[in-house]
Amino acid sequence: MKDLLKTNCFDVEETMIIVGSCLENMQSEAYKELTKISNNIYEVCLEKEHVNMVVTKVIGMLAREKVKKLIFATVDKSPHCTQLHYVVKELENAINLDNIQIINYVAVDNKLIEIPIEVIGISKNLSKLKEKLK
Repeated sequence: MKDLLKTNCFDVEETMIIVGSCLENMQSEAYKELTKISNNIYEVCLEKEHVNMVVTKVIGMLAREKVKKLIFATVDKSPHCTQLHYVVKELENAINLDNIQIINYVAVDNKLIEIPIEVIGISKNLSKLKEKLK
């Protein structure tokens, strides 16, 4: 794994996977599934780094127009890791993502579960989420 924030913006491939740094240790089989997709895996810990630094870094990497698939994967239930999925919404506000396939996963019981972007969007809006639960 490469450290996302220490990687040169030009060091990207068509598929880019960004994971919470604890994923490999906490959900090793789920992590292995990601390595079958690509070995171009970057780690970041949002307990240590601010999410805005990650957003800025990823924008710089995507601006090189090499990335065709961007995957985010984290352990489930971590408030810090959840922020990694919100990077997508910030990217949408900053740049055109039409030519990039974006997939979000959380790892539960060593399995990857795909999370639709709509779920990520609604999870940021607690009042709307409350209404959906009624």
